Amino acid sequence: MASGRIGGPSAPPVRRDPYEVLCVSKDSSDQDIKAAYRKLALKYHPDKNASNPEASELFKEVAYSYSILSDPEKRRQYDAAGFEAFESEGIDMEIDLSSLGTVNTMFAALFSKLGVPIKTTISATVLEEALSGTVTVKPLPLGTSVTEKVDKQSAHFFGVTINDQQAQAGIVVRVTSAIQSKFKLLYFEQEANGGYDLALQEDSEKIGKVTSAAMYFLHFQVYRMDSVVNTLAMARDPEAAFFKRLEGLQPCEASELKPGTHIFAVYGDNFFKSATYTIEALCAKSYEDTTEKLKEIESKILAKRDALRQFEIEYRKALACFQEVTNKYTQEKQSVDELLKQRDNILSSFTIHRSVINSSGDANSSCKTPDEDIRFGSPNGSLDVKNKLNKKKWFNLNLNHSDRKG
Repeated sequence: MASGRIGGPSAPPVRRDPYEVLCVSKDSSDQDIKAAYRKLALKYHPDKNASNPEASELFKEVAYSYSILSDPEKRRQYDAAGFEAFESEGIDMEIDLSSLGTVNTMFAALFSKLGVPIKTTISATVLEEALSGTVTVKPLPLGTSVTEKVDKQSAHFFGVTINDQQAQAGIVVRVTSAIQSKFKLLYFEQEANGGYDLALQEDSEKIGKVTSAAMYFLHFQVYRMDSVVNTLAMARDPEAAFFKRLEGLQPCEASELKPGTHIFAVYGDNFFKSATYTIEALCAKSYEDTTEKLKEIESKILAKRDALRQFEIEYRKALACFQEVTNKYTQEKQSVDELLKQRDNILSSFTIHRSVINSSGDANSSCKTPDEDIRFGSPNGSLDVKNKLNKKKWFNLNLNHSDRKG
């Protein structure tokens, strides 16, 4: 179960000064900042910049800057310590849809479609009504479910009453939406004046074909997966996505409830329409085997997260060594190829026919001497030798015959 703190547009990879992004000075009024935001948001609207892929990133950067400067507390913290104020204190960006107005709500809806992990605060009106105790609380007995529809930025309140045995066994409160509505599951603590103060909340997440949120009070530590933390971690280092899968694992803030009546609420978190949901309250006594399996698997996942952190160190060292030897392999291969090439060229130099290695590239060039055709048995050379021998023999024969007659 999460706390009441929520996040808005994620920080861009390279963060610029929000005042610089919105083109305003540090002494600008809230109205000046809002006007600058509206102007830039319209300028970089993706629908108006279909051929400009950078417009979407600028659009997100403008929204991120506005989420800081539009909140007085965040603006004060940024002015004092810059972005480090949010990192050191773990402060998340917030957007209150109920105060944005129609145009800005449309922008927020567009951000969500663009993949920006937008989380929203709960309407101040809902929180004020809860604190004053003026909300209507419907009973939700254990082992029952209720299906209803809640308007956007509104909430339905339910009372779950448990006895000593049920409190000891533990309970689970779950909300699902078959049409994948966005909603929040809230838990309120009762104040002395009869009002209700927000203590815990869970944002719905898509699981299969439904959206779901649940709170577990089972007397052992149950963990939740913060998808925003997980997404941001992987965005910083996409190559290590596997090792970051469990980094979003966060401990739920409460593990048990005391006997009595406990107040839960379903808050409509859709941008423009109501949320259809089913809420149910269960006693873990009827799910003892399931509870034990959950306890076991939570322990294994937590241990696996710690093991992955250590394995990542080992993996990165091995990867660095692999990269080093791979680079050496490439260098050595090139070196061997070059040496063998030089060797082939040298071996080719042992020839009379210089045309093979003639640097001028003249294939007809030759270094033969005039008598080389005869010495190397060329066809023309062989014919000339034969003719000369025949003539000599004929000449000698005639000469000898003449001598005998005389």
